[in-house]
Amino acid sequence: MKRNYIAIAFLVITMVFAVLFALLQNYTFSVFDPKGLIATEERGLIIHAVLLMLIVVIPVFILAFTIAWRYRASNTKATYTPNWENSPMEELIWWAVPFEIILVLGALTWSSTHSLDPRKPLALSGTPLVVQVVALDWKWLFIYPSLGIASVNQVDFPVDRPVTFEITADAPMNSFWIPQLGGQIYAMTGMVTELHLAASQTGTYAGASANYSGDGFAQMQFTASALSENDFNSWAAKVKQSNQALTAGEYAALAETGTTTPKVYASVADNLYNTIVMQFMRQPSVGAMDH
Repeated sequence: MKRNYIAIAFLVITMVFAVLFALLQNYTFSVFDPKGLIATEERGLIIHAVLLMLIVVIPVFILAFTIAWRYRASNTKATYTPNWENSPMEELIWWAVPFEIILVLGALTWSSTHSLDPRKPLALSGTPLVVQVVALDWKWLFIYPSLGIASVNQVDFPVDRPVTFEITADAPMNSFWIPQLGGQIYAMTGMVTELHLAASQTGTYAGASANYSGDGFAQMQFTASALSENDFNSWAAKVKQSNQALTAGEYAALAETGTTTPKVYASVADNLYNTIVMQFMRQPSVGAMDH
């Protein structure tokens, strides 16, 4: 009877893994399909860290099943040693190996943390394209200060050219993330955080908020399009021809809580981005100003 239970359990586990494999066979995880320099290095870091940890995880699982099977109640041939206390060799293995793995992981994390610092400019040729990002409830605003245009829930940039995202929020704290190009970074009111990314292939990549911010969080998504230099210039020229202007009044309406479809603006109010950031700064009191 016990053997029947074991066979049934093994069959169920096998079927579960078969179903999961079938479901995930055609599914692509964005972080493992990088299209940029930073995302490629981050994928390598994830793989190296997992492989190092599997050095401990796999033997532990093997030993757990092996010991349970060998010392089962029905196995009378297993050696019974109730007075066994310790073995220097075994203790050396299960303490030294994890310790060495932690040292390697620590060194790997230290070096990668500095090499993948989001504030660190990319070692690529070409003048970086600056894109000012504002996280709203529940939408993303992108301002191109050098072009004087803006867009909502879509950001376009040239391929193989560094892009500097200057990120802030005019809403609860959020997180800006384009998985196939690089890691996420927080968007906070009254602060500007920087993220340097670059796409190595043309294409359209999914962007989203990585920080829960309310009922409309699931719709807080955007598209990131990496275009050739000519296509990007054509896109910017087309935006310039639209009849929409991002005035102070238009921005106030846009900043209201709610979702929206992608849109573009041919012009942007002067100093709008700095106004958004500075509105959360505490104004000094009269006494403090006199002092």
